Amino acid sequence: MHTVAVVQAGSVPFDAEASVDKAIARLREAAGNGAELVVFPEAFIGGYPKGSTFGAPVGMRTEQGRAQFQRYFDGAVAVDGPEMGKLAEAAREVGAFVVIGIIERSGNTLYCTAVMVDPELGVVGAHRKLMPTGTERMIWGFGDGSTLDTMDTPFGRVGSVICWENYMPLLRQAMYAKGVELYCAPTVDDRPTWTATMTHIALEGRTHVLSACQFITKSEFPDDHPFDEELPYGETAIRGGSVIIAPTGEVLAGPVYEEETILYADIDLGAKTRSHLDFDPVGHYARPDVFELRVDTRAKGSVSFE
Repeated sequence: MHTVAVVQAGSVPFDAEASVDKAIARLREAAGNGAELVVFPEAFIGGYPKGSTFGAPVGMRTEQGRAQFQRYFDGAVAVDGPEMGKLAEAAREVGAFVVIGIIERSGNTLYCTAVMVDPELGVVGAHRKLMPTGTERMIWGFGDGSTLDTMDTPFGRVGSVICWENYMPLLRQAMYAKGVELYCAPTVDDRPTWTATMTHIALEGRTHVLSACQFITKSEFPDDHPFDEELPYGETAIRGGSVIIAPTGEVLAGPVYEEETILYADIDLGAKTRSHLDFDPVGHYARPDVFELRVDTRAKGSVSFE
């Protein structure tokens, strides 16, 4: 058995250093309680600017929106930057593997990225969200197939799929084919329907699912942060709903709403093997004579110098 943890907490919006410090505090707490894998929410470092339009109605851009984007850009981090180095050092100190959502700055573009940190090797994987949802496409670039990372760990093969990517059946199939055993789903989807999605994925992939969602209130944002639309839960910007689910569909922890917390569960990797007796979506229950999925894992740069 291996102990895993899901952190439900809010970032410190637009303040990477403070968010890293908060992540390290939660990491130390989880590892102190025996967690070998600690999963954080989407955009934990950099923040998720819920309710803002960045001054970008159709056919228009405002100077206020551009200024807001600059603040967001300045609060982002590079995968190989000092902030992630500080987090990797903390992971080494406590001996825990970390999956954490960041707003990644690369050149002049931001990406919503899930970073995997090995306690011995440091940053070993970074999955950029393939399909930003709705107006996220205004502020985030698109990932490509080169970042569909999964990593072997002493407690199973870890992979990450971010928020509404989990509604992409072909992406899920690709992750199952990569042999994911601990399917990590950083998110900001706080709807009650999210647990049903996570349960379906656990049953479909016969995999453990660990979903971490932020809990953050409007008061945690800067006073001048524009909430351009009324939020569905009043003063709560993102209300949580983190959950851990076994390959059988059994909910091991959560969902929890309206508070910061850390969820724990003991993982039996044999449960995945046993569950494949009657179902393997990329093996004996697949029909390659009828269906075929091809995944392009080449990096797609916009410019190539030869």
